[in-house]
Amino acid sequence: MSEKKYHVGYTCGVFDLFHVGHLNLLERCKEMCDILIVGVCDDDYVHDIKNKEPMIPDTDRVRILNALKCVDKAELVDIATTDDKMLAYERFHFDVLFSGDDWKGSERYLRTEKQFETVGAKIEYLPYTKGVSTTELKNKMKK
Repeated sequence: MSEKKYHVGYTCGVFDLFHVGHLNLLERCKEMCDILIVGVCDDDYVHDIKNKEPMIPDTDRVRILNALKCVDKAELVDIATTDDKMLAYERFHFDVLFSGDDWKGSERYLRTEKQFETVGAKIEYLPYTKGVSTTELKNKMKK
């Protein structure tokens, strides 16, 4: 029997310009589950939803994440799967979704919590690493 709180965990993000904040998040997720699956938002998501240009192509971001010992599997996910966590659940069959604590209490995540109750999945909200972000890195590089 596992000592960890969950068997299969899932988190999703762009993971562009991989930095220590990303690593902290993934390590925290892995501490709570036996198997960590990471959805990597595809380039269409970055362009169409975030209105940004990815610095690193989506297939390379997947390779980087799959090389980490704290990640058991990373796969590209499209806009629909990123936006609708039930689609992610149907694809990956996780016990827990790890998400940033800035989403807690939002209409979207309150709805997702109710949907997850019907399938027995949970959401764990994790804090972001202060002082580091991809946007800040991009701004530093511009200077």
